[in-house]
Amino acid sequence: MVDISVEWAPLLPWSWWAVACAVMLALSLPALWRRAPGSLWRLAAFVVLALGLANPQMLEATRTPVPDVAVVVVDDSASQSLADRPQQAAAAEQVLREQLAKDPTLETRVVRLSQVPVSEPTGTRLFAALERAISDIPRQRLAGAILITDGQAHDIPPTPTFPAPVHTLLTGQRGETDRRMVVDSAPSFGLVGATVTVTLRIDDPTLPAGSQLPLTLRSGQSEDIVQQVSVNAPVTVTVPVAQAGLNVIDASVPARPHEPSISNNRAVLSINGVRDRLRVLLISGEPHIGERAWRSLLKADPNVDLVHFTIMRLPQKEDPTPLNELSLIPFPIRELFEERLDDFDLVIFDRYSQLGLIPLHYLGNVANYVRDGGAVMLAVGPEYAGVTSLYDTPLADILPAAPTGTLLTQSFTPQPSAVAARHPITAPLIEQGASHWGPWLRATEATTRSGVVLLTGPDQAPLLVVDHVGKGRIGLLLSDTVWLWGKGWEGGGPQQELIRRLAHWLMAEPELEENALLAHLRPATAGTPPDIEVLRRSLDDPQAPLPPLTVTAPDGHSQTLALTPSPTGATARFPAPQTGGWAISDGTQRTMVAVTTSDPLEEQMVVATPDRLRPLADASGGGVFWLSEQPPAITLPAIRRPTASASAMNGGHWLGLRRNGESTLQGLHQTPLLPAPVLALLFLTGMFIAWRREGR
Repeated sequence: MVDISVEWAPLLPWSWWAVACAVMLALSLPALWRRAPGSLWRLAAFVVLALGLANPQMLEATRTPVPDVAVVVVDDSASQSLADRPQQAAAAEQVLREQLAKDPTLETRVVRLSQVPVSEPTGTRLFAALERAISDIPRQRLAGAILITDGQAHDIPPTPTFPAPVHTLLTGQRGETDRRMVVDSAPSFGLVGATVTVTLRIDDPTLPAGSQLPLTLRSGQSEDIVQQVSVNAPVTVTVPVAQAGLNVIDASVPARPHEPSISNNRAVLSINGVRDRLRVLLISGEPHIGERAWRSLLKADPNVDLVHFTIMRLPQKEDPTPLNELSLIPFPIRELFEERLDDFDLVIFDRYSQLGLIPLHYLGNVANYVRDGGAVMLAVGPEYAGVTSLYDTPLADILPAAPTGTLLTQSFTPQPSAVAARHPITAPLIEQGASHWGPWLRATEATTRSGVVLLTGPDQAPLLVVDHVGKGRIGLLLSDTVWLWGKGWEGGGPQQELIRRLAHWLMAEPELEENALLAHLRPATAGTPPDIEVLRRSLDDPQAPLPPLTVTAPDGHSQTLALTPSPTGATARFPAPQTGGWAISDGTQRTMVAVTTSDPLEEQMVVATPDRLRPLADASGGGVFWLSEQPPAITLPAIRRPTASASAMNGGHWLGLRRNGESTLQGLHQTPLLPAPVLALLFLTGMFIAWRREGR
């Protein structure tokens, strides 16, 4: 393609050229005013000179047409995977590619939302994908954009602008409705044993005001709760907090026929159960260096209220010291061991000798306290092997090991028992390296009566024994030199972690249950759904046959799953493609795992709609078209190429991609319109004729 144009290339700057023209005009006007002979010829010569100085040029430009660019953005977000929308989008993309490929003046660029990197999931970033697709396209080459989407875009600006028409091809069906559950408020924490209040709303435009639906609350700790709630209005429900730690509750309402999605008919609530300040009673029989280990651990936990008494003087001891100078308060035996005993979550006897300070019937109360669900810990020293041993009290019925009367005074390194690697108190400590533990110096020899031995001392004698008694728990540490670990003597050991885990096991921390069904979610990877990993922790023989698990998906479908033996019990893993609460049971225990979507905005609104993209279409001159009225067939509007000056870029059954007519310059040839010899000849001829006429 060749373009011919005329341009000026003055031999003088235009300001000087104007001055020269003014001088020539000044020399010509007086003669013209007097009508002197030859004045017109002089003016003609000056005009020729002015034209010569302006130097007109004929430009011949060789240009190559450049195709316009049409951008097609395909929405492949989560909401586009519903019903027949993927088939509609794929068919529309194929037809668009075929039609646009027929136009040689048009270049097509297709981009998918999944190809656009985002820092975090924030809904359908349709406008961001469009802006990214045209970032390297000159605006004068942009013909327009076509969006294939369900209309659920979450990043359209309030006043959208675009340099070319933006058309939308809507998937889905006109007039879709959807039932969905929205959680307006839910607490993150709740007290164990209490209830929390959750405010939610069930939206269903097909139901009249006052209608009710059954709301089902499922958890891993109790039976399902079903209650009737109103729709299209906020409702308040109470949810029990059954255990410490994470409580997963799956709230759901029945699906309605022909809904685009049922995943938003449910919501998963994750509530952390916290105890209302644990109360611990610590009684130290005598001051000793190991006493600080218990006190430091319990005082360091802000959720623990510690009541600590150290017996500094026996009742029968006689000396002239006045009683009012011996202590600030008397030892409240009756209040602690009769009136307020049930208020404590854990009672610790640290090197306590039975010397008559606490009457025997009060220690009987302690034994009953354990049977009824309480927790007691004994950290004993030489006194446990003597005549003042707590084993010679009513506590003997619940103690897991009986003293032999021998005190082992030798250096030894505590060794994990065979079951310790599977018990949650000691398993993590062994994994961190039991071979590097330092020695202890003294232990009380005892024979095991019941319970589980976790650590052993000299000659495989029990060193740490734990047991379940009735509804409660008891622990027995048969050495008073555990503090050597805390001092780092000869390498030390995990003193603080051992005591912490032991105390929390005694207080029935769910994560430390030795026979428990635990499950956690493994995040999704590219192209694969998330996995749920199940651990059935058990102290039983790992080779013994295990019952299969029953896994119930959020939609109610169940499957059985075999367990694989592992060092800590048995494990299993399965994919979790559905969002919601997955219930897992082994026949006696039950747990639940919450699977949530990585992008909640994608599941909140799933109804195909033109409303979100209409402002963008109107502002840019584009149109919004439904792809289908009778699925699975689709109908695409015709594609036209109006010029950039056209008044409309869309119609009832067509969409327009702007024809810009851009080209690139390949060559330029410049030719003077008035060659210098011709100009000189014309100027001299005019001046000669003017001179001749004036000379007559």
